Amino acid sequence: MKKNIFKSILILGVLAVTTSCDKFLETTPKDRISDKIVWKDIKSVNLYVNGFYPYIDRYGSFGDEQFSGSLTEGLTETLKYGSYATGTMAGDANNYVFTPEVMSPSGNLLGTWSDTYTRIRRVNEFLVSLSKYSELTPEQNLQMEGQARFFRAFLYFQLAKRHGGVILYTDMNLEKNKARSSAEETWNLIEQDLDFAASVLPKAWPSEETGRITKGAAFAMQTRAMLYAQRWQKVIDAADSLDALNLYSLVSDYKNATKGDNSESILQYKYTTLGPNHSFDRNYAPFGDIENEGGKGTPTQEMVESYEKADGTVMDWTPWHTSTTVAPPYSQLEPRFHATIIYNGSTWKGHTMQNSIGGNYGRFMMYREDVYAKGRTVTGYYLRKLMNESHTDLLTYKSTQTWVEIRYAEVLLNKAEAYYKLGKEGLALNEINKVRQRPGVNLPAKLGLSGTAVFNAIRQERKVELAYEGHLYWDMRRWKLAHIEYNNYRVHGIKMTPAGSGYTYEYVDCDLQDRKFLSKTYVLPVPYSELANNSAIEQYDEWK
Repeated sequence: MKKNIFKSILILGVLAVTTSCDKFLETTPKDRISDKIVWKDIKSVNLYVNGFYPYIDRYGSFGDEQFSGSLTEGLTETLKYGSYATGTMAGDANNYVFTPEVMSPSGNLLGTWSDTYTRIRRVNEFLVSLSKYSELTPEQNLQMEGQARFFRAFLYFQLAKRHGGVILYTDMNLEKNKARSSAEETWNLIEQDLDFAASVLPKAWPSEETGRITKGAAFAMQTRAMLYAQRWQKVIDAADSLDALNLYSLVSDYKNATKGDNSESILQYKYTTLGPNHSFDRNYAPFGDIENEGGKGTPTQEMVESYEKADGTVMDWTPWHTSTTVAPPYSQLEPRFHATIIYNGSTWKGHTMQNSIGGNYGRFMMYREDVYAKGRTVTGYYLRKLMNESHTDLLTYKSTQTWVEIRYAEVLLNKAEAYYKLGKEGLALNEINKVRQRPGVNLPAKLGLSGTAVFNAIRQERKVELAYEGHLYWDMRRWKLAHIEYNNYRVHGIKMTPAGSGYTYEYVDCDLQDRKFLSKTYVLPVPYSELANNSAIEQYDEWK
């Protein structure tokens, strides 16, 4: 395997070199049809297509388009936002799970209709201009078209997973009044664009072009998109084609799986100190990292209890569903827990965490005790995964850790689910076990399961392996389980109070009211702005 080849890494900004200030994947957006002179030179066209690469960032956990800046895990049992005042990374998620009726065509924080169509228009503009004006070689034209069509598929996927069938534009004949296409037609376009991208893009680019979309990224995106489309064989075929490239594998330590620049990363977006950058560390930092900030969303006890013991058996948490002076058995949990969650007594930035009442590094507060979390945890835990432990000056510098949009573990789990849906349960378990038996995790294989037990094993692995990467909420929607499991429930935490040389551990309600999920929100509404300006479009039945 060519470990020196980076797979679809986006490096934005300037590479510091001693003799020049050459730019590498410069992203100067060009959102209008360019003058014909642009299409005479490969460098100019590269600058044009580079303007699409930041779209990878927009819909990730470090971006602002997935749930208006909040993590969608806040809409599940795995994450609790500590504020009850509305706002991004504050009380918006609580508002949506307590009173989902606030979601409407005039206000929908999960929607991204307008911005995504603006981006689709820019991609189509590029494709039309490429066809009309390009003086590049045929091979260069194909590679440019392949990148652009990958991004068009990526953008339509964001709409399709929210709405199903949407308005399809593939050129610059922008009809003011245009009806929605069917869900099947929408997924057809996504599939066709990814097929094309995979057929023309290279396995790897020359070193000076490192960071561009590759054939592997197109195959990996197919496994995700076609899973949503329920085109099971297509998922398997794309995963097999990815494996045939012999470029990707699971890294040996789970804590590195989401850090990028490794064999597991298939599509990623890199940040720099000068920008672009993000504020993830500042937003989710434990108490003590930064004054009066951080801790905005914290893992729940429900998420902690999702982890198996290191030997693959299930932990009995019943003794901690009350009040006790016995410390929870965190040390017995599997390695992915320790790489994902900061718990009382764990080490963070050289400090022993005190996620307790009055803690010096880490501090607990009851939900609604204060309007904002200000670094305190309402669950007794903090997020470790996706955080940069080496980032110490959160006031001066923003965060630069890489966002990995698609990694190889997801592809394996996508393939496992597709096998299960086709009745090939043994093959599904094989894919699950590859993930479970990653070096450094080494959980025992799942064997001899059938029927619902296989599906539950898939759910378990996706929830744990892909935790906080933006999948669970959308998985529960596409499985049509959210209205069953996300109604009439609450999330919990462990309140730790110093008692002598130890603590009292108390199981606490972190919501103080039941959560709800409305079935009609499986399909998000067409926004009123579209309805007001498009006489041909019809609102989805669920929202009439």
